[in-house]
Order: sequence, then C-alpha cells, then structure tokens
Amino acid sequence: MALQLYNTLTRKKETFRPIEPGKVRMYVCGNTVYDYAHIGHARVMVAFDAIVRYLRFQGWEVTYVRNITDVDDKIINRAADNGEPFLDLTRRMIDAQHEDERALRVQPPDIEPRATEHIDDIIAMIRILMDNHYAYAADNGDVYYRVKRFPEYGQLSGKKPDELLAGARVDVGESKEDPRDFALWKAVDRDAPGWDSPWGWGRPGWHIECSAMSTAHLGDTFDIHGGGPDLVFPHHENEIAQSEAATHKHYVHYWMHVGAVRVDDEKMSKSLGNFFTIRDVLARYHPEVIRFLLLSSHYRSPINYSEDNLREAKNGLERFYTALRGFGQVEPAGRESLGRSDYWQRFESAMDDDFNSREAIAALYDLVRDLNTAVRDEDTEKARSLAAMLKALGQVLGLLMEDPEVYLKGGAAPAGGLSDEEIESLIQERLDARKHRDFTRADRIRDELQGQGIVLEDSREGTTWRRA
Repeated sequence: MALQLYNTLTRKKETFRPIEPGKVRMYVCGNTVYDYAHIGHARVMVAFDAIVRYLRFQGWEVTYVRNITDVDDKIINRAADNGEPFLDLTRRMIDAQHEDERALRVQPPDIEPRATEHIDDIIAMIRILMDNHYAYAADNGDVYYRVKRFPEYGQLSGKKPDELLAGARVDVGESKEDPRDFALWKAVDRDAPGWDSPWGWGRPGWHIECSAMSTAHLGDTFDIHGGGPDLVFPHHENEIAQSEAATHKHYVHYWMHVGAVRVDDEKMSKSLGNFFTIRDVLARYHPEVIRFLLLSSHYRSPINYSEDNLREAKNGLERFYTALRGFGQVEPAGRESLGRSDYWQRFESAMDDDFNSREAIAALYDLVRDLNTAVRDEDTEKARSLAAMLKALGQVLGLLMEDPEVYLKGGAAPAGGLSDEEIESLIQERLDARKHRDFTRADRIRDELQGQGIVLEDSREGTTWRRA
C-alpha cells in the first residue's frame, strides 16, 4: 500500500504525496541545549531516526534537518548560574548530545542548524512581518507577533480564539496589544548576550528561530515537520503563523508528533524525582535495549519507561541476538531477496501504516521463531536465509547492529566480575568434569557461573554462554 501518515493538522491518516516525486524534505525540532538530553528527547531522536532509515531503505531521497536551539532564556540563566559564557555551556551540551546519539545509533541529520548561526535570517523574517503589519515594536523594545492578523491561528492545536484569549497572560514588563501575542525579538541590556538589530540590542524569541531555520534550508514549503508532544502548542502553532504570514505560502504539508514518555505511569519531572537523562540510562542498560524499548511502541503512542519494561525489552532483544548466534558472518539480505518474503510484506505493511514499528517488530518475532525452528531441524540453508533477513530488517530500524557473540557476552567484564578468559576456563573444567562423570563438580561450576550472572546453554554443538 502507499505510505500513510497521521497528520496532526488534519487529525487523520493521509496518503503521503511529496512536493517532489521521490524526495522528502523533513524538519524536526531539536533540543534546547541547556542540560543533558533526557529519555523524552531520546524518544524523538530514535523515532525520527527510524523513520528516516526506513524512507531511505525504500529509496526515498531524504533531506533531514534537525535544529539546535543554542540561545534561549533557559540557556542564558543556566550559564549565569554556572558562571560561564553561554556559548561554552551550549558547546558542552551539544557534544554530550552527540555522544548520546551515537550510543543510541541515531544517525546525524543531514543539516543541523543552530539558532546563533541564523540571526540574519531571523531578523530578515521579522522585518517582513513588520512590513506586512503582522508584527509590531512595543514600548519596552520587544517585537511581538500580532495574532489577531492571522485568522487561521489555532488550526494545528484545535484551540479556539476565545479559549486562547482566556488562557493568555501578560507578564510584568510586557507591552502587548493582545495577551495572545508572542515575542519575536526580546530587548536585553547591552551587557547580556545579544545582537544588534533594527529594534536595538536583543535576542530572538524561541518560535521565530525554527521558522527562519526551516525555510532557510528547506524552502518556504516542505513536506514533513516533526517534534515532541509538547510542541503542538504554542511552538508549532506559532511557527505556522509566522512562516505563512511572511511567505504567503502553505508552510508544511504533514505534521508529525511523537507520544509522551511517562515514568512508572507518571509524568516525568525533576520535582517528582523520576527524571532520567539518556546517560543515566546508558550507564545501566545497553544502548540497543533502550532503542528497542522506544521502538516497541508506535511513535504516536505514550510510552511507559519503567524497570519492568526495560527488562522486557532486554529479554526481547536478547532473544533476537540468541537466534542470530552462529550467523555473525552472514550478510544482511538485500532489498530484492527481502521483497519475496512474507516477513518483509508484514514489515513493510506495518511501516507504511504511519511507521508502526511495534507491528514491524512483531513480524521479527515470527521470523525469530521460524529461524529457531530451522536451526533445530538442521535446515542450514533456510536458517542462513532467515538470519540474513532478520539482520536486514532489524537494521532498517537501527537494531541488531552488533556481532551476536559480542552482544550476548556483554562486552567487557563488569567491575569485579569474571573475565571472558576465566569464564571459558571454568566452562572447560565443567566439560572435563562431565566427561569423567563427576556431575557434582560440573553442577557446582554451573552454579558458580550462574551466581556471577553467566548463563550457560548446552547443545549438541557444545556449550555457549552469555551474561544475564
């Protein structure tokens, strides 16, 4: 079937029709880099990474832009608290984010613009909005967007003008014509981080940054705009208003938003003590386990982050790698051979249905079952073919990228744990004991290894092991 996308703007699934045949232009709102990226950010990164991987595997030419907000009130305040220049803070946080992405096998976007690199574009767009009377300079030196001039405001979020007016507020020091108006340019003191502009020394508002960066790299109209669940309003609503008022063109054809991450069925919050950075989780779980967990739900569905769900993801991924054990050197199947398999048909159908990675992974579980059956039946040719398919389909989602032996043995030994060499030596002692029918000694060695978190698996081919 043709690729179907759920469009937040129309609130329904639609057949994807790109502006240019065979090409996809996509912009995703990235992080505001004042702190380490958290598990909610990881969900957005991984979801859109899997989407881009699938589109490219299917032959689409994708231009993927994901921005970085590197100037913002939160950044300025955090840098001041730290006693460091704000550019030093953002540089450290960007480097840390890139480390987290690499660990999670998130491929870098084609273009990663930073707000501080697009000040001229931002100022130019504000000037156009002012010339067209969609913006005004207030008495306090700020520049605001005039919401009442854009009758379509609220179309993305479904919020009505009266509702917006009732929920709006005017902070102390603001000089808005209308409480719904929002800042495009913020006046600041000369000793604060900022830039010269026609309206004086200041810095851009958050919303105008993405309008300027997206149109600078993808044009006035592009195919897909994505982001986290909290961005629908006001951020993306404001982007539409700014961009369409400035260009007089339809801004984005398809809006995609990732579901929220909850922790033990509660909203993630520092005040609740359930806030986890990506590196917090990476210290305790293999990166592919985290990725597997995040892809085991449909990207639009809320996901519950919990120890039970992480363990379940670990067990599921371990099942896949165990099935691939002995096939580490098999090359992933090519697109042509995949196209003839029922597994691919199910996988493709799931991903074409609004990138349903949950159903795609379900197809892989059936593939694993049949691979294990082929191994038990000693049907070597079929087993190798199925292993090649499993590798290929897993890698479309950014999974099963490691050698199975390396993954299952857990890499380096944990602190105070047995080394690979010590484990192999004990396994040989156990084999010798069994050969001499000293089953008490053999069982004692097995129990010793189990106590160290080493799982032994005996078969006709010998004994293999993995770290639990």
